Amino acid sequence: MALGPRLSDFPRIRRTLAIYKVSSIITGSFLLVLCLMMFLRYGLGGDIELNGPAGFLALTPKILVQGINVSTIILAVHGWLYVFYVAADFILWRLARFSFLRFLYIALGGVIPLLSFFLERQVPRFVNAKLDRIESAAAAKAAGADSAKASA
Repeated sequence: MALGPRLSDFPRIRRTLAIYKVSSIITGSFLLVLCLMMFLRYGLGGDIELNGPAGFLALTPKILVQGINVSTIILAVHGWLYVFYVAADFILWRLARFSFLRFLYIALGGVIPLLSFFLERQVPRFVNAKLDRIESAAAAKAAGADSAKASA
């Protein structure tokens, strides 16, 4: 018999699911910003510079950036947001007792553009359906045990 989530973990799973949904949206948004930044850096040959000699916001070659390099900030922020996203994924995986392949699939949401937005809808639906099935089975089992005690 495959292991499933424990009834005692259901409140923690639901809290983790809420955190996962928020981190999924934020990480996916920063991934799209990161894709735009990569296009600007490698397609147009410049980094986004803030408060440099060229003005408030400019596209400047990386070696000539004198102001704040927004491109580097975007890279670092997305990296840390992805760490939080994978941490939420890991906790959800551990509590819900998913397969390791499902963990990897969900983790790809922070790497493949737009996938996190799809997973933000799909994963909670899947988890909530699984929790509902387990709760109804436990309630039916408890009702069957109560009726067996009453008849005995």
